[in-house]
Order: sequence, then structure tokens, then C-alpha cells
Amino acid sequence: MEQLLEVKNLEVNFTTYGGEVKAVRDVSFHINKSEILAIVGESGSGKSVTVQTIMGLLPKNVTKIKNGAIYYKGQNLLKLKKSQLRKLKGSKISMIFQDPMTSLNPTMKIGSQIAEGLRIHHNISKQDAKAQATNMIKLVGIPNPEQRYDQYPHEFSGGMRQRAMIAIALACKPELLIADEPTTALDVTIQAQVLKLMVDLKEKTDTAIILITHDLGVVAETAERVAVMYAGVIVETGTVDEIFRNPKHPYTWGLMESIPDFNSKKKERLIPIEGSPPDLFAPPKGCPFAPRCKYAMEICASEMPGDYEISTSHHAKCWLNDEQSPSADEILSLGRTLYE
Repeated sequence: MEQLLEVKNLEVNFTTYGGEVKAVRDVSFHINKSEILAIVGESGSGKSVTVQTIMGLLPKNVTKIKNGAIYYKGQNLLKLKKSQLRKLKGSKISMIFQDPMTSLNPTMKIGSQIAEGLRIHHNISKQDAKAQATNMIKLVGIPNPEQRYDQYPHEFSGGMRQRAMIAIALACKPELLIADEPTTALDVTIQAQVLKLMVDLKEKTDTAIILITHDLGVVAETAERVAVMYAGVIVETGTVDEIFRNPKHPYTWGLMESIPDFNSKKKERLIPIEGSPPDLFAPPKGCPFAPRCKYAMEICASEMPGDYEISTSHHAKCWLNDEQSPSADEILSLGRTLYE
């Protein structure tokens, strides 16, 4: 498959009064043309920071990109001038934000907000931009598009506002769409509709999608590949089938155990991941998940594991995958972890 975007060894820090936060640490992944890649992990794992770096949206005064490159069709986005990046954003690479109410301009009509990007990137007349924007409103499933074109965001429901955001993001037919928690503020029924809409539009427009989420149910329904992120590090990557059927990192196991099984006849408690994420002012020397991991060994505290290849498409950063490591069952049989 043709590779559309590649992130290589990305490191992003934030300067604060309390010191430097190491938000993204040596992150590498890629997405192919017309593919859906899900990046999953709990809040604070670095998912949104990673994609905002791709879009060039982080505040310059507090952000330090310490290392890495982001290649879009061979161009390193981190080396482009502002004017060059501006031409790509919205036209070739677009983004749907978490909260449509704060992302939409409350003083502008919905149609004008969709048409604005079309006029900037495609250099077309107001009349043509309005016609295309009206068509986009219809395409994302908003009824009465001609009437809705002249309405303001406060006149739309939450689901309709999210559809309007999708229309803005897809208006210029981008090759890559980044969706940052696109269903967070929506109820379950509307979530399903919005996700189906995104998948349908992806099939029609051949757009690749990076989906940022903490909901593994969403991942199972929509994505083709998954990157699991924890404490600024991607700890496991693989196809959806590999991650769900044969996960190889204890953090991924923990995420799986926290999903309710609606098909089970027995009433079972969900198993939480005990403990808290590490302090990213001073990240652990070894595996960041070691303090919360019941399978942790001494080496986990002192050395970061390598990227173990489970298959050509499946990799995990965990010492348990080393051929010299005891199995998870053997560690549990000791009655305590080797890390304690």
C-alpha cells in the first residue's frame, strides 16, 4: 500500500513553570492511503499532542520539538515554512476537533464556515463555494441543506454540529483526515451515526483517517490498524485483529479487560488498571507502565524494552516478549512481581 504519512522518532516537550513536560517520547508510526489508523490510550497519553504536532497547532512559545520528523508524501512538515504548511492544512490534511461547539465560530453561519475553506484553497467564486458547501451539508446527512446553510451553530444540535465539523474538514477533499475524539460529547446513538458517516465518506472520497480515541468499541467497529499509546510512548501496534485477539503488552491487556462483555451470561466486575500514569516531568527510566504492571520484572524498571516484532505488522515494547523472559503465568505463580 502507498504510504501517505510517516512520523519518525517524534519527541515533543512543553515548557512550564514546574519544568519541562516530556509529552511525546520517541513516537513512530505511519498511515497508508485510504486507511483508518486508531491511536488509543487513556487521557494524558500524548495522543492529541501527537496529531496537533502534525497539524502545526501547538503554541510555539511553550512547545519544543526535540527530535523527529513528520513526512507527508516525502515532505518533512516540521521543515516547511508557515505559508507552505498553510496550503496543506485544510486542503490535503484536515482535522475534526473534540468539541464542535468550541471549534465552530459562533458568529458565522455554518454554510459560510464550510465555504471559507473552499474559497481559500480552491480559489473559486462565492456562488460556486456556496453550491459546494450546500452539497457538503447534504452529504453529511444534515436535512434541508439550503436552509441550514444560513443558520448559526447554536441552532444545531450536538450531533448536527459534529456533522458540520465533518463537512468543513472534508469540503476540500483532503487525503488525510485527523479525527480527535470526534464522538466524545455525543450520546451513544449519535456516536454510531457519526462514525458510520465517517467510514462511508472515507469509502466515497478515498480519505485516510487517523482516529484518536479511548473507546476500544469504536476502534473495533471502524479501524484497520491500531497504535496503543501510554505515557507519551507507543507501546504496541498491529492490525485490529492482532490487537484484539492476540495483544502482547500488559497495558493493552488492561484496556481489553476494562471493556464490558455484553454477550456474557455471567455478571462480572470490570477489572480496572490500578495506579496512576507516571509523572512526565520526570518519566521512568525503564518501561513507563512498570509501576502499574503485575508482570513487571527488575529489568522493566531500569531499561526501556525494545520494539519486539510479533509479526510484520505487529510490534510491542514489552520485556515479556523477549525469548529469555519468563512467561506472564510464571511471574504470577511467584505470588509477587519480580519488580517488587
